[in-house]
Amino acid sequence: MKVYIDLILLLNYYLDFLILLTTSIVLKRNTSLKRIALGALLGSFTMIFLFVPVSQIILFLYKVIMAIFMVVVAFHYENMKYTFYNFIYFYMVSIILGGFLYYLNIEFRYTSLGLFLMAHHININVLLLIFASPIIFWIYIHQERRMKKNYSLSYTIKIVLKNKKEYILNAFLDTGNCLFDPITNKPIILLEKGVVEEGSYSFYYVPFHSLNNQNLLKCFRPQYIEIENKKYNNYLIGISDKKFNFDGIKCILNNKLMEDL
Repeated sequence: MKVYIDLILLLNYYLDFLILLTTSIVLKRNTSLKRIALGALLGSFTMIFLFVPVSQIILFLYKVIMAIFMVVVAFHYENMKYTFYNFIYFYMVSIILGGFLYYLNIEFRYTSLGLFLMAHHININVLLLIFASPIIFWIYIHQERRMKKNYSLSYTIKIVLKNKKEYILNAFLDTGNCLFDPITNKPIILLEKGVVEEGSYSFYYVPFHSLNNQNLLKCFRPQYIEIENKKYNNYLIGISDKKFNFDGIKCILNNKLMEDL
């Protein structure tokens, strides 16, 4: 088997560049593509040890040291904490890519020669490596941003009724929920229908506007609600007939809570 070292170095440089670029986007590092390219170039030298007979411990330590130098070159050095987070995310992204590519390598492998370039053709696994890597990183960045947005506005709420029944639910703080009772001027928290048993509360209807239409929202007043160990008794609970399209979310908090929390 013939191995083209120059092509292996190019492939390793390509992956290191993508990993550093993804780390930069996720952590929002103010760095240039030039520094990322230099960091990736530095990482390519780790491939030299594939052809040098060294122990696994020495190889591991060398890779760790090189990874530290890579993130310092790519993202500057500000302090130990800053560099540590860069290093950890660099390895996290590397592990995510490695896991996906290992799976693809198993699923689509037609030869046992691995990821190396051959004398007369390119292994299909190499093509998967080149084209699948940017897609994997794009999915990771998209999901990372989605999770940060959603979970930063996610809370656990305890609703206590006047009959002392308690409901502990996952809630989402929606800045678009600005519903108020026009009579009592109390903000309204939305709850999926069926979460609280019918008949366990006394309700009344509150008018609200939706898409230029006026509707009535079934509401009740709880004994109190509790969020992050803070109790509130100035909120109403509105029963929504629609399911909330959030993972495990049963309650939509009012925008007013941004001031109260």
